Amino acid sequence: MNNKRKEVDKMDKFILPEYDNSIVSLASSIRRYFELDVYHNTLSDIDKILEEYKPKNVVVILFDGMGSRLIKKILGENSFLYRNMLKEISSVVPATTTASTTSMLTGLTPVEHGWLAWDLYFKKEDKIVTMFTNKIKDTDIDADSVSLARKYFPYKDICELINEDGKHYAKLIASFNENKYEDIDDMISKIKSSLNVKDKNYIYVYNPEPDTTMHITGIDSKETRDYFELINKKVEELYNTISDDTLLIVVADHGHINCDTIILEDYKDIFDTLDGDTFFEGRLCSFKIKDGREEEFVYLFNKYFSDYFVLMTKEELINSKLLGNGTEHKYFRDSLGDYFALAYSNKYFKYRNVGHIHKSTHAGLTEVEMKIPLIVLNKCKKK
Repeated sequence: MNNKRKEVDKMDKFILPEYDNSIVSLASSIRRYFELDVYHNTLSDIDKILEEYKPKNVVVILFDGMGSRLIKKILGENSFLYRNMLKEISSVVPATTTASTTSMLTGLTPVEHGWLAWDLYFKKEDKIVTMFTNKIKDTDIDADSVSLARKYFPYKDICELINEDGKHYAKLIASFNENKYEDIDDMISKIKSSLNVKDKNYIYVYNPEPDTTMHITGIDSKETRDYFELINKKVEELYNTISDDTLLIVVADHGHINCDTIILEDYKDIFDTLDGDTFFEGRLCSFKIKDGREEEFVYLFNKYFSDYFVLMTKEELINSKLLGNGTEHKYFRDSLGDYFALAYSNKYFKYRNVGHIHKSTHAGLTEVEMKIPLIVLNKCKKK
């Protein structure tokens, strides 16, 4: 059996990303409507709505972790969100906030923008850094006085590009920037006050829930159900009161799955083959291996973990195109370890028993993690 056949066999266990029907495609449709360069296929359903209705306001709200399968499971088919789901689209790989929201912000795939995972290895710094916080993994230690993620992987988001051109207006409303909000009501208030500035306006909104709640309490908790019901209620209220001539799109970056933790330090033999800490994601975990220990690592990994993960070499992962098509970022390959464990069960890895233990998480290649909703709420009249 040749190497390509082996790679295909490995991927048979996964729900593969559909980059032509994904969050990258949605962002590409937004780019096209606002007259920016487009690098990937757009979503024809969204293109048709934009062309026929020519909305004055396009509002995209991304609720972190609110996968389409969870909407059906938690809220049911009669809920406002489920009834208005145009279809399911695909997350990126890894199905995680760092990679997926950056794709929504840019219209680029992970291999292009380089924001690949929560914890990334920076070869030039020889550090594993949590991308969003600029901390050394699992510590409160600053990796540098400047954001290493921004230093090595800078980008301009769609809102910045629209405003630079000056022809149209855009605003990014998020919990992490100057347009941050206190709660979901304040978020909605900020959306409404941002409309109708120019003849064509793009409002992109990021909300960290229900992801935060699910990490702590799991997908079956009362807290999670309450937050899904709150989102369902508030999105319906927004739709009923929002300005006419507005297209409202609700999406997520990934789904969530209840999970069990594997602490690698508990497996002394395989732990000894590792050349330092793991990185990337717990459910798409990257390993650097000590020189001369590769065969031992592969044997032990398959002995302990083959029922839960598929093991790929760096080359197999690159060749699989799981991280997307397009021009590789110049530091893309520097960010990769020697091997990758891709989850198809409910397990996730931690290097040591430090930091947060999640009750549910994401970044694996199961349906519940990979499938996200495309919810379309149109208040426009045909032009």
